[in-house]
Amino acid sequence: MAWGRSQNLSTFILLGFPGPRGLQTWLFLFFLVAYVLTVAGNLAIISLVGAHRRLQTPMYFFLCNLSFLEIWFTTACVPKALATFASHSGAISLAGCTAQMYFVFSLGCTEYFLLAAMAYDRYLAICLPLRYGSTMTPGLSARLALGSWLCGFSAITVPAALIARLSFCRSHVINHFFCDIAPWIVLSCSDTRGVELAAFGIAFCVILGSCFVTLLSYAYIVATIIRIPSARGRHRAFSTCSSHLIVVLIWYGSTIFLHVRTSVESSLDLTKAVTVLNTVVTPVLNPFIYTLRNKDVREALQRSVQRK
Repeated sequence: MAWGRSQNLSTFILLGFPGPRGLQTWLFLFFLVAYVLTVAGNLAIISLVGAHRRLQTPMYFFLCNLSFLEIWFTTACVPKALATFASHSGAISLAGCTAQMYFVFSLGCTEYFLLAAMAYDRYLAICLPLRYGSTMTPGLSARLALGSWLCGFSAITVPAALIARLSFCRSHVINHFFCDIAPWIVLSCSDTRGVELAAFGIAFCVILGSCFVTLLSYAYIVATIIRIPSARGRHRAFSTCSSHLIVVLIWYGSTIFLHVRTSVESSLDLTKAVTVLNTVVTPVLNPFIYTLRNKDVREALQRSVQRK
């Protein structure tokens, strides 16, 4: 099927990070190590949860969904970036660019919804502990996770459909290391205001909606923790959500800059640098954050190591 009304631009070039060969080598090694650690770390979490009955709770069910998502989120963009650093060509077909753009942004939107569902789970566990077991049932957990995936993959369909109607007749060089919407649509000779507004609107709604649920949940959590009389009780309650809170702060801090903006013409180089944070750095940090700051995961990991 033809892609919009593109004028003989069947292939694009991902610019990546221009520089001397030495820089490309270091970037290749950095991306490769980060990718291997991301896949290995998140697979380890999924394996630990599956192997230990104590971890088979709603909180770790959501964590497995997040780990599974992180693996595919990085896989959607990092391998192609590695190929660009290694080959110095960065060529990507129109269909490949379309697929990469769709999956990267769909998985990114899904992460917002999953983090909001995890915040709601922590709210129920800390603020309503006596009703937690009867409220956060396996059925509700599954519906929240499934809803997060469906909403995430549905959200990007409107911008994708609008991009499909664009004509590309300018330079075929995309100023990024993957097919991001912003540096891609600036190559179009069509009116891109509709795409910009749709992308901004979707990003605003997804971020605002998930942020509202997350902030409201943590407002109740903080209020509840403050009312706990003992310092030990407050520490124990906070430790159950501290890992998730750190991940939320890192994720929102980087992606709010990337998605909530009105112009796609400016700061593309800065955008590339910040994108590395949430596509490469954050996914590799998450397994370590949840492992190092979560007592149950640490104990399960120690038992698994001792068995070997």
